[in-house]
Amino acid sequence: MLGPGQTIPDVTLLDAEGQPVRLRDLVAEKVLVVYFYPKDDTPGCTAEACGFRDAYQDFVDAGAEVVGISQDLGDSHRAFARKHRLPFRLLTDPHGAAARAFGVKKTLGILPGRATFVVDRRGRIVDAFSSQLRVGTHVERALRHVRELGAGQDAR
Repeated sequence: MLGPGQTIPDVTLLDAEGQPVRLRDLVAEKVLVVYFYPKDDTPGCTAEACGFRDAYQDFVDAGAEVVGISQDLGDSHRAFARKHRLPFRLLTDPHGAAARAFGVKKTLGILPGRATFVVDRRGRIVDAFSSQLRVGTHVERALRHVRELGAGQDAR
């Protein structure tokens, strides 16, 4: 898995509406939190997404944007976002190419991995965390790093 100091891969994914989103274009604007998750509307993924939702304003206030990525398609993402009032983008990685580019490993070789990356405005990874079970830790840890960046480490 990619780690601190490495540059995020240059990947373009589709959002829930089918529009292309290039991750590197997003990092020029704000600190970026990219989280990979296995599947829309499953218990752990819902808990994680709702955790990011509940802390979303804190991320925005600290100068960050949150993006969720899974292999689900746009229809699934739209329904998931609507059902749980998710204010951030969900991107589609149907064949797992973005997950592979970030080095996100599958769990037990079959279940798509769960990993979160905090990326500074230069496209460098500041923190990378992977845990299939500790879904709340993804949000807490990402917010801590985003706040540290906003406190001046990458404010320029």
